[in-house]
Amino acid sequence: MKYQHYLASFLILLVFNTGFSQLNEDRRWSITVGTNVVDFFPTGNGSNPAFISPQQSSENLFQDFLQTDNWNFYSAMSTLKVGYYVGDNLSFRGGFSMNKIERIGQDVLPDDLSFYAFDGELIYSLNSLMKEETWFDPYFGAGLGHHWLDSSNTTTWNALVGFNFWIKENIALTVESGYRNTFEETNFDYFQHTAGVTFGFGGNTDRDDDGVPNREDDCPDEAGLPEFNGCPDTDGDGIPDHLDECPEEEGPEENKGCPWPDTDGDGVPDHLDECPDEAGLAEFDGCPDADADGIPDYLDQCPEEEGPKENDGCPWPDSDADGVPDKDDLCPDEPGTVENQGCPDITEEEQKQLNEFAKTLNFESGKSRITDYSKNIINTKVLPKLKEFPNAKFIVEGHTDSTGSNAINLRLSKERAAAVKDYLIENGIAKSRLSSEGYGSAKPIASNKTNDGRKKNRRVEINLVK
Repeated sequence: MKYQHYLASFLILLVFNTGFSQLNEDRRWSITVGTNVVDFFPTGNGSNPAFISPQQSSENLFQDFLQTDNWNFYSAMSTLKVGYYVGDNLSFRGGFSMNKIERIGQDVLPDDLSFYAFDGELIYSLNSLMKEETWFDPYFGAGLGHHWLDSSNTTTWNALVGFNFWIKENIALTVESGYRNTFEETNFDYFQHTAGVTFGFGGNTDRDDDGVPNREDDCPDEAGLPEFNGCPDTDGDGIPDHLDECPEEEGPEENKGCPWPDTDGDGVPDHLDECPDEAGLAEFDGCPDADADGIPDYLDQCPEEEGPKENDGCPWPDSDADGVPDKDDLCPDEPGTVENQGCPDITEEEQKQLNEFAKTLNFESGKSRITDYSKNIINTKVLPKLKEFPNAKFIVEGHTDSTGSNAINLRLSKERAAAVKDYLIENGIAKSRLSSEGYGSAKPIASNKTNDGRKKNRRVEINLVK
């Protein structure tokens, strides 16, 4: 039959085109265009004096419900329905259909009867009862209708069930079956089956103009951000306002969008602050460092005095108050200088005395060998004095008179100065503290024209290196 071709086409479209949608605030209006068939037989009741026949209807409701031989079909474009979505899955729909009635029940009429019907119905969608929106959108409905069958007409109570199969966001294939029960016993009840295409349109698809369509917008009446499904994030902390307990103040997700409390106002939140009731520094986990020695007060044994970490924040003791702590002071009970590691520098008087001792040193004639007399002077006078200043450095200088050649005198003065230096090192003076140099006759302290003057010029000096 003709309608079987349309049914097959409908099923093919259904298999190869499935989408996800339904009528809602974004698509309040719908138009359905399609075809319909009218079947009087499976109603189980109804008679009309104008068309009396024992085979006009079945004995029981729904008997031979799918027996297509009893269907009346007129045209592929014989149904028009207009719907409006009211809200809460409920829509109102008005429809018009027409047909040509060739048979009533199993009786074939001698002449086709014209058929026209108008219907008004409330439709309830069951899609919302599912866990998530799908392409399958079943519905049921009820309402009133009025039809004309040739010259007779009557009003009906309508009950129907149908299915929308959404192949696009706003296009669905629709099948529906409705039962029309007449108010008058002398008129026929009948089933009307329809199939067609439904188009959804209209409505405000983005009420808050935030670029997120209403059907995807968790906050459709408040402009928001796509990443939060259309909801706003006023404080910009990455937590949308409807989940943010402090939407006007930036805060972390762990604290439900609220800033962490900071009781002492030091910029370190209480949950990270080791001293939450006392303003401190971030590098010390919120604890103070009163003496600014790099050790927080709660670890500082002397919080009011600057001191090193090695001494638990306390200054090193300095018994002689010379600025050199006892641990580094070679003379902790005698004030000295930093340069001399806490020991006092040699005075001019002591330097003069040291050189008086050095001038008495003598050597074997024309040689650099120290005499026993000179060794005794070094042992008893020079060494003790040098040991009084354990950090001081000295230079041993050799000098001669002008007798002989300059070259010989220079060599001899260097050798004699070196001999004294070596002897001092051998007897306990650190090598790093001593150096030596010879000047020959270049630095006389008296005239070389007299024996007494030449004697004074032949000398050794031990001078402080500053």
